[in-house]
Amino acid sequence: MPPGLLRMRRLLLVVWLGLLAVATALLGLLAGPAWSALALLPLAVLLWGWSMLGRNWRSWRYAERSDDLLISRGVLWREETVVPYGRMQLVEVTSGPVERHFGLASVQLHTAAAATDARIPGLDPAEAERLRDRLTELGEARSAGL
Repeated sequence: MPPGLLRMRRLLLVVWLGLLAVATALLGLLAGPAWSALALLPLAVLLWGWSMLGRNWRSWRYAERSDDLLISRGVLWREETVVPYGRMQLVEVTSGPVERHFGLASVQLHTAAAATDARIPGLDPAEAERLRDRLTELGEARSAGL
């Protein structure tokens, strides 16, 4: 996976937990200096989250196999999703404002099963479009009559 996804997630972690730490410290100063120590809690979560985001980022994989797409993710709870090409109904590329700032896009796969969570985040936009076109081509070629 491109490192832009990890940078984006870590930046969001620093922004939100940094703001929480500052707000907690300011409220602590108003209530008494001893309460300012509560600002250390968001900073501890920030350090823990930093390493967890790295582990999670390294866990994402996808593979285009002969009959299906395999998506693997997770550190503590491993998840593997197999989507047969013939069951794909829609393949879309999405990119929100934060993702676009980091030069990222996501590929979302839709099938007839509502529970299928087939999403590949953090791709280079050119790779996301290539993957969308390839999966659409394979899905049409192996259509299962949907």
